[in-house]
Amino acid sequence: MHRTLITPASGPASGPASGPASGPIPPHTPAPPSGRSCRPLRAAAALGAGGLLLTGCGSGAAPAPGSQDDLKARLPKAVKAAGVLKIGSYLNYPPVDFKDSSGAPEGLDPELAKALGTTIGVKVEFTDMPFEKLIPAVRSKQIDLAMSAVIDTKQRQLGAADDGHQADAGVDFVDYFGSGTSMVVKSGNPLSLSSLESLCGRGVAVQRGTVQDELATRQTAACLRTGKQLQIHRFDTDEQALAEVASGAAAADLNDYPVAQYNTTQPGRAGTFQLASTNFLQAGPYGITVAKDNTALRDIIAKALDEVIHSGEYDRILAKWNLHRGSVSSAVVNGGL
Repeated sequence: MHRTLITPASGPASGPASGPASGPIPPHTPAPPSGRSCRPLRAAAALGAGGLLLTGCGSGAAPAPGSQDDLKARLPKAVKAAGVLKIGSYLNYPPVDFKDSSGAPEGLDPELAKALGTTIGVKVEFTDMPFEKLIPAVRSKQIDLAMSAVIDTKQRQLGAADDGHQADAGVDFVDYFGSGTSMVVKSGNPLSLSSLESLCGRGVAVQRGTVQDELATRQTAACLRTGKQLQIHRFDTDEQALAEVASGAAAADLNDYPVAQYNTTQPGRAGTFQLASTNFLQAGPYGITVAKDNTALRDIIAKALDEVIHSGEYDRILAKWNLHRGSVSSAVVNGGL
């Protein structure tokens, strides 16, 4: 697992990341900033094995007088002593979480984390790990938070397994973005797909351990009742899931709206994929994930998020990544269904 420490510094914000790519499913390649200028991220000092101290861009207003000191004073002792929030993320999910050309965390979540760190008065350190490892890492206190397009659901709050039994202690969420599941299909939507029901008798690609994996699993029973089996193709990365659609082995890829939209609009992909519908198959907010017994940190994050929203920095971050549709007006704790 790779750890990166991010220290926000003042300066104007950069433009959206995009760039040329080749092949049927080209990888994300960030382009130089457009519009407003921004000092590039640069390595400053080693932080031990796999660690890197980075200086990034920030454009938000300074925290209100006294606010930063108050939030920092209320932090759990271990976090306060370290001066660092340890955040886990799966950094291969643009435009929400990914790495720029230098290997530094980039996207909606890393930028919002930097803004939260500035508001609280601490650095933020990202650890790149598989998505399905994030919630267990939060519960075991390996990391303080998970910020990785984790959808807040009652099932995750309660620690319930798919069959309803108690699997673990669950986690809490501070909701910060309104998302939902979208369906990515081949350009032209040749199979006229628009709903989960329309997938019955076909194959669907999902990323392992996601809400989309859970959604497809529940749909298999409904499809069997119609006599048409839904085949679920599970992958570790979204790139693999998209490749399954491009090859025709799967009819669709289920993904979060920001990533689905991104995958259909990037250069080299616009003629390969499209959204089957502008409607969500299932709505659900992204939540900053916190251990159930760490209510002090949860409430500090919620307060800091409200300050970032009210300062205007939140809207600037969403605008940079063209994610206005998911904006929220305030932090909500455990708002998922």
